[in-house]
Amino acid sequence: MGKRKSRAKPAPKKRMDKLDTVFSCPFCNHGTSVECRLDMKNLIGEASCRICQESFSTVITALTEAIDIYSEWIDECERVNNLEDDEEDQDEGSMPRKRVSTSEWD
Repeated sequence: MGKRKSRAKPAPKKRMDKLDTVFSCPFCNHGTSVECRLDMKNLIGEASCRICQESFSTVITALTEAIDIYSEWIDECERVNNLEDDEEDQDEGSMPRKRVSTSEWD
């Protein structure tokens, strides 16, 4: 008589690492001062700094995480600063660069 074949046990599920929810501010460079909030009811995500009171809000989806909101904020800051650099190159003036806050984006 032969042995019964045993079933192979399923592979254990891989545990995903938790993503950050607090970040450093791109304006005041204070570590862990930016907190991201996700409002799934209204589909709005907001990142705001507790130190310098800068904030950024964007439209989110069901798959959006806090890191996505922060990344969009950083990308938008870089885009605005690059626009200023292009304008300065066209003007060929020696005006000093100014710091752009998120309230001036609209």
